[in-house]
Amino acid sequence: MTDQTSDMHMVRTHRAPRAEFTVYFAIIFLAALPLAVIAWALALVKQGDLNTKGPISRAWSQARIITPMIFSA
Repeated sequence: MTDQTSDMHMVRTHRAPRAEFTVYFAIIFLAALPLAVIAWALALVKQGDLNTKGPISRAWSQARIITPMIFSA
């Protein structure tokens, strides 16, 4: 029987390159920004206050949700 615990190699998990993730994130953020501005303006008109989430925050959130989905597929 072989003792495999003493000769364990470091196993790297597959991760997307950081630069590629940043490029995809930027593209998705820029694509989401106009829609976020429209959604923010509609919420502003409907609710009448500035306490809602801003357009940059909305677009950033969408990019943070969508980009990892692309890399996990």
